[in-house]
Amino acid sequence: MYMKKIIATLLVLFTLTDAYAVLKEKDLEQTLSVLRTELTEKHTELHSQSNERKEAAKSIVDQLKETIKKSNQNALMLYSQNTNYVFDLTYACHEATEQYQSFQKQQLPFKAYLEENDVEIAKYDSLINSLKSMRPDMLEEQGRTDRSVCLTLAINIQNTLIENRGQVANYISFYEMAEQRLKNLNEYANMRYDDIQKSIFKNGGENYFTVIKEFRTKLTEAESVILDKYTPNKEESDWDSSVIIQLFTIIVFYILVAVILNLIIFKFLPKRFHTSEFLKKRSCVIMATTTVTFAAILGILKATLNQNFFLMASSLLIEYAWLLSVILISLLLRVNGRQIRSAFHIYAPLLFVGFMVIAFRIILIPRELVNLIFPPLLLLCTLWQWRMMRKHHQNIPQSDMFYTYISQAIFILSLICSWVGYTLMAVQILIWWIMQLTCILTITCVSQYLKLYGTRRGFEEKPITETWAYMLFYKVMLPVMGVLSVMISIYWAADVFNLSDLCWQIFKKHFIDLENLQVSILKLCMVVNLFFMFKYIASTILSLLKHHYKAGDPSTAASREVMGRNVIQVLVWGVWLLMSLSIMNISVAWLLAISGGLSTGIGFASKDIIENIYYGASLMAGRISVGDWIEVDGTRGKVTSINYTSTIIESVYGEIITFQNSQLFAKNYKNLTKNNGYILAVIPFGVAYGSNLKQVTELVENAVNDLHHEWMDPQKKVKSVMSGMNDSSVDFKLFVWADAVKKSYVISDVLKCVYNTLYENGIEIPFPQRDITIKNLEELKEVRV
Repeated sequence: MYMKKIIATLLVLFTLTDAYAVLKEKDLEQTLSVLRTELTEKHTELHSQSNERKEAAKSIVDQLKETIKKSNQNALMLYSQNTNYVFDLTYACHEATEQYQSFQKQQLPFKAYLEENDVEIAKYDSLINSLKSMRPDMLEEQGRTDRSVCLTLAINIQNTLIENRGQVANYISFYEMAEQRLKNLNEYANMRYDDIQKSIFKNGGENYFTVIKEFRTKLTEAESVILDKYTPNKEESDWDSSVIIQLFTIIVFYILVAVILNLIIFKFLPKRFHTSEFLKKRSCVIMATTTVTFAAILGILKATLNQNFFLMASSLLIEYAWLLSVILISLLLRVNGRQIRSAFHIYAPLLFVGFMVIAFRIILIPRELVNLIFPPLLLLCTLWQWRMMRKHHQNIPQSDMFYTYISQAIFILSLICSWVGYTLMAVQILIWWIMQLTCILTITCVSQYLKLYGTRRGFEEKPITETWAYMLFYKVMLPVMGVLSVMISIYWAADVFNLSDLCWQIFKKHFIDLENLQVSILKLCMVVNLFFMFKYIASTILSLLKHHYKAGDPSTAASREVMGRNVIQVLVWGVWLLMSLSIMNISVAWLLAISGGLSTGIGFASKDIIENIYYGASLMAGRISVGDWIEVDGTRGKVTSINYTSTIIESVYGEIITFQNSQLFAKNYKNLTKNNGYILAVIPFGVAYGSNLKQVTELVENAVNDLHHEWMDPQKKVKSVMSGMNDSSVDFKLFVWADAVKKSYVISDVLKCVYNTLYENGIEIPFPQRDITIKNLEELKEVRV
């Protein structure tokens, strides 16, 4: 980045000649005078910046020389590697590819500058020719002087531009040489990466049963490799075996320092911290704080020392310390004192294997030694894990037991891989699961405490205006962290063996690569993460909309919310779909072509759907609201849901009935609650002929009005009218405005009131009576006898 800033500064200094121009003045003499002033300023500015250009040029040359020297160093390291030393080879490949990628980020538009500079040179060439072509005898004395000065300045400026162009051309040549050298090195490193990838995932090696049969031979080969690799060199080296011994001595020393510091701190802790729960967790607490302290010490040493082997080793140890501290802290926060020892024991085999892998990586252990040691070591750890599961399974949380079962499955899978010859694949699988488990425990711990925080604050009952930040973290950040944790754990596992570049290439590789569809792991991850983001956006906007509607008019809030929900979901998810299509490189024109071919069939097939959507929008505009009571085809019920295609009703008998929106309009539904919730109930009754009709009307109306029934409209009085004279009675109709939902109860109470009123006032309520006359009764008696 430093070289990029220097080059950018230099190009700016080289291109500061394009800001001046003259316009049409009063006459030629005045134009020459203005041009003289402008050219003088340009010339002065160019010369004043010459020292800065020289310093920048020197810095560029020094940086490029340093880059080439480092590339030569990486070339020697890479080309001299033994292919059997996989960890050494991956480290060398990583250094080469990393330098090339860093150099690529510093690219600048040299060619664009040259083109602009050529334009400037041509412009001044034309200006010089124009000044030369002016006849001095046609100018006044001052004009001739200005012409001569302008010509001299223009020539000097042009020469300076040509000189600058030559310098930049030299830089470009030097820069391209360095770039080509790094490119060749990067290509060779990628070839070696491909070989390593095939060795890990495809070709493998000898299965361990063959190794056992030839154990003496393999042991002799391993001893030879150890002597060859770890015998101290006569020349001093950052990677000598003596350096490795010194490093592990330093590690042990600082581990002891960290332990002693934490023991001293805990010894002088106030007594109020010495609770029974703390004392049960004391050992685990000391381990966790010691690990964090050790990582901090390593970080400080890494920042102060500049020894290559120590930088590599400290980075790996800091990663392992972070992994160990996360697991320990997670156990401390989630597990009680009675369970803490059992919980640590079930994770111990995995942590031990992780440490061994990191140790192998630090000492750059040869492949022959890995193939000889790791399979039996993995067998012992698998048995160890199984024993810990059987011993402690009743004393740990179910979530940790679930993770332990997965760990056991990973151990078995890795064991099989190592014994059939894929030892490096087994190492990769194990280190991936350790990293993945660390991410899972981190996210689980954060999720539990975040949920607990939300419960204590009562966020479930609070409006979205107070909980949007909490929901952003809980509904978006945690799921996104879960998705990214898979890629991050795989990347970290690969980075332990300096295969991060190869891993990143796999993430970006299109395993579906068509003209109108490109799918990769990275793109799928982006689409899934965008899904969580847009889901949160949709739910937050809907919650804000609901809050706004309820604050404005609670009676219509439900129906307006339904309409808003559909519109917002279409907009939000439409944007998500378009972004996903763009990420997947799915051409919108391609989709339009396909949809155009299917448009006719889709149009006929979707006619009813479109009709229902139209009627649905009409209903949600205010004709029906959620909670209204309606009647359709003799079915009375309460509206529970309205969307763009259908309306759901819960009938008075408890049935759930779904009507297409077009059906409601076709069957002329009745909204029973739109008019303040009251409907007219017509209640018939009759009295006997001879009754005082005026008295009947007054008695009945007064009695029913005096009921002050809670389900009758108090604003509208009861009225009765005579409706006819039947065979047995004088008929009346009583008009009562009753609650639409409670109409049956109102009719029942009103009929009781009418009956009691008529009975108490001695008014006869007729009922049908018939007299039967039997003719020839004597003859029938004789026949019977």
